Order: sequence, then C-alpha cells, then structure tokens
Amino acid sequence: LAKHPEIKALMKPDYNLIWVVVLMVLAQLTAFYLVKDLDWKWVVFWAYVFGSCISHSMTLAIHEISHNSAFGNSKAMWNRWFGIFANLPLGLPYSISFKRYHMDHHRYLGGDGIDVDIPTNFEGWFFCTRFRKFIWIVLQPFFYAIRPLCINPKPITRLEIINLLAQLTFDVVIHYLWGVKSMFYMLAGSVLGLGLHPISGHFIAEHYMFLKGHETYSYYGPLNLLTFNVGYHNEHHDFPNIPGKSLPLVKKIAAEYYDNLPQYNSWIKVLYDFVMDDTISPYSRMKRQLKGEVKQD
Repeated sequence: LAKHPEIKALMKPDYNLIWVVVLMVLAQLTAFYLVKDLDWKWVVFWAYVFGSCISHSMTLAIHEISHNSAFGNSKAMWNRWFGIFANLPLGLPYSISFKRYHMDHHRYLGGDGIDVDIPTNFEGWFFCTRFRKFIWIVLQPFFYAIRPLCINPKPITRLEIINLLAQLTFDVVIHYLWGVKSMFYMLAGSVLGLGLHPISGHFIAEHYMFLKGHETYSYYGPLNLLTFNVGYHNEHHDFPNIPGKSLPLVKKIAAEYYDNLPQYNSWIKVLYDFVMDDTISPYSRMKRQLKGEVKQD
C-alpha cells in the first residue's frame, strides 16, 4: 500500500455481486423445475454437468459475501441475510457457519486447532496412497463439513439456527412442489460440485505446499470466471476486503509482487498432481502453533 496507495480505491463493495447471485438462484430454481420429470440418468447427468458448477460457484459467492463484498462493511447484517438467501439452492445450511470459520482462516492461517481448513491428523495419516488420496478428493465436502466439529467446535449462534430453519423450509417447499428428483438434483449438485470436479482443484491449489517454502498459490486460468476470481489467492489474502472482481487489478497494479510467485494455470492438473505425486498428501500444509491471545468469531 505504501508503494501503490491506489489499491485502496478498490476496497469497496461489488454491487454487481447482488444481481449475479439473484440470477444464479433463479437459474437453479428453473433447473429444479426442469428436472422434475426427467429420467434418473438425466437428473444425474445434469446434476454433475450444470448443477455442480452453479452450486460450487454459489459457495464462492457466499465466500465473497462472507467478506461483506455485497453490501459493504457498514451493512454487515445485510450481507449475513443475503448469504442465507444465496445458500438456499445448495440444499444444506452453510453460509453463516462458513463466515465464522473463514474469518479464523484469514486471521490465523494454518493455526493449529483454529484454522479448520487444515486437514486432521487422521486425514493426513490415512489418505496417503494414490487411491486413498483420490477417495479423499471425492469426499472433500464431507470432510469440510465434519472437520470444524473435530478441530474447533463453536457454540451455535442465533443466525446459524435461522440459516438452518430457512434452509429446511426451502427444501420442504421444493420437495412439495416438484418432488424427489428436484431434491436429488439440488443435493447431488452440491456434493458432486465440491468433490471430484475441476473447480474443486482450488481447494488444493490454494495452500498445499507443492513447493517448499511457498504456502499460498494463485491460479490465473479461465475457471476464475465461474469462481469470482478465487484463484487470485495471494492477492485475496493480502487484501481480503477487496472483492474478487477487482483482484486482477491488484495483480496488475502491483505486478512486481505477484508475477514471479509460483502459480497455476490448471486446477485439473493440480488434482492430478496431488493424487499422483507421492510426496504430496493432506499433510502438505503449513501448520503453526499460535501464541498470544486468539480472538475468534
């Protein structure tokens, strides 16, 4: 910032995010209706080909909302309510809890017992062969859901209860209106999109140490168009209050800080290398023993 103070001008909400999320919710509602009378094979097909992409993209919209990118820091609660709305087509309550844990990830990156993005000791010990690492990728959504309860369980808040009740109400309405195939499409799309899917390469690309000494990596490939530029991950951790839309400008303005860092151009290759490289496993993360006072959401 001392060298490039113009970056401060990018620290403002991205109001376009609101309309993009609304359109994504409407797209999924349309899909729920369209799949209700299809053969099961086509329900599965569209859940993976279309629903999974929208669902994973929506989780990254929720990531943006967790940083108050939709309405700004001055309207934090508007962002929380909007996150609950964005959560609806995923089928499972997620938004409020994600925000609480994700802020810890930014404050205490790699913090032992705090950052639940770090795999458990069991994951590192068990998923150590190529086949087991492949299974671990398939099961990623389950580990991301269960890991906080094992590493850093937090008391349930009022907003999390509201998130849960809103989601259950939405799910019941979808089942009542359009039946089990629409429900399956919704839930399967979320699970498949966060598991063995090209976009899921970002989970591993962001912080797994393929190169010793380099803890965070950026990806500059085309899938950033579907993921609100989450691939610009060094830039995001440097400036978490800048919306994803503006992160390419951060890289352009401060190119001397980012251009020479190790980077990826393919999340699919990241998944392949993770499975096939015997030196990489869920243990390949930087873990820190935190000292001093720890403040969590």
